[in-house]
Amino acid sequence: MTSVAAHERLVGGAVAPHPPGRAGFVGTVRSEFTKLWSVRSTYWTLLALLIVCVGIGALFCWGQTARLASISSGTTLRGGPIPAGAVHSILIQREDQTRSMATTISLFGLLFGQLIIVVLGSLVITSEYSTGMIRTSLTSMPRRGTIFAAKAFVFGVVALVTGLVTSFLAFFVGQAILSSWHVNDTLGQTDVLRSVIGGGLFLCVCGLLSFGIGAMLRHSAGAISASIGLLFVVFILSNFLPGPPSGWFGQTDIDKWIPFFAGSRLWENALGGVHLFSPWTSFGVFCAYAAAAMIGGLVLFLRRDA
Repeated sequence: MTSVAAHERLVGGAVAPHPPGRAGFVGTVRSEFTKLWSVRSTYWTLLALLIVCVGIGALFCWGQTARLASISSGTTLRGGPIPAGAVHSILIQREDQTRSMATTISLFGLLFGQLIIVVLGSLVITSEYSTGMIRTSLTSMPRRGTIFAAKAFVFGVVALVTGLVTSFLAFFVGQAILSSWHVNDTLGQTDVLRSVIGGGLFLCVCGLLSFGIGAMLRHSAGAISASIGLLFVVFILSNFLPGPPSGWFGQTDIDKWIPFFAGSRLWENALGGVHLFSPWTSFGVFCAYAAAAMIGGLVLFLRRDA
């Protein structure tokens, strides 16, 4: 009898050779890329991210130009009159303030965009647990470390590319609006390019932080809630901490360690206080949070049953 140990028996008696070698990281990356782009939620989430970040940034830039227009006409936005002799000085002051924050204003939508990217970051890993697909994935690729690395790599690349496109588009749209009053920035100005690239990096790391939390919790709602709490709620609560005059260990001491403040320091120049780390050092702190979540998620992914 002819041995068919190296063949797979097909319908009708035909045989086909097994593919040489074994499935590796590249093949797993292809598989995870197909999974990510085969569900509608990926498209809708990324589209929502783009619309929210660009739209809110454009809205804030329009608000600044509307404020300048009202001052120029001798009134405030609420219709109150401005003394004739003070119009010019107030207008110059407001123009200087807007010009100094032009990049940050156009990227303001990232504050809300982080809430969207964490949803996708969590779903990339938790959705397979909710559907039971994780057992199929582990059957086809028993090496758990390879699966985890491939998922993180695919999502990280998608989040980075989408974040950079979103950040640059928000910047260009916002600056086009601000240019009507000549208070816009250009990429060639000091720290502007860093801020715009930093916006994309910020969104990417937000997503990876949520991915790590999702790997630890294995529950979509719990992972999304924990991520939003860490990124959004904590920085709001920090504003209620006492400041330096109270003599307590307060807001100025802890702000540098808040995840949102650490991450946004790279793109939000308005946070350039003396009590914060430098932009890249702050971003390193933010990356450390994401790395800790990813490591925790990997350890539990390797040890727990599906």
